Amino acid sequence: MRLVIQRVSRASVTIGGVLKSEIGKGLMILLGVEDADSQEDVEWLCQKVTKLRIFEDENEAMNLDINQVGGEFLVVSQFTLHAMTKKGNRPSFIRAARPEHAVPLYELFLKRLAEISGLPVKCGEFGANMQVELINDGPVTILIDSQNKE
Repeated sequence: MRLVIQRVSRASVTIGGVLKSEIGKGLMILLGVEDADSQEDVEWLCQKVTKLRIFEDENEAMNLDINQVGGEFLVVSQFTLHAMTKKGNRPSFIRAARPEHAVPLYELFLKRLAEISGLPVKCGEFGANMQVELINDGPVTILIDSQNKE
């Protein structure tokens, strides 16, 4: 699984002109699932994300995690995180998992993130054409790939 994590002051997802989800201060997470991913990747990522110390303390140092600032999560599925651009100019998405594999892991990620963090987890809609709006605070953007454990 690949995550793009952005520290935000606010973020929202709109589908077909209708607001689906929105959060205030927290983490906007774009999540891409590949065929090699499993429940173990979900567990590892959820533990990692909830403990990431990327919020500023009183000294403006990134020392606080999302629980310490009372933040929220907004998670959006994004298969394009597995784009391969080595050949030609049209990205290949062959590594992105098909919905029958990706949807259960996406749903498990949402569930486990809420359970582990104890915080609200809002989401987009898997496979929908979504408009994502956010204000990246910092900016702070972190990439995590569970296959490489980094």
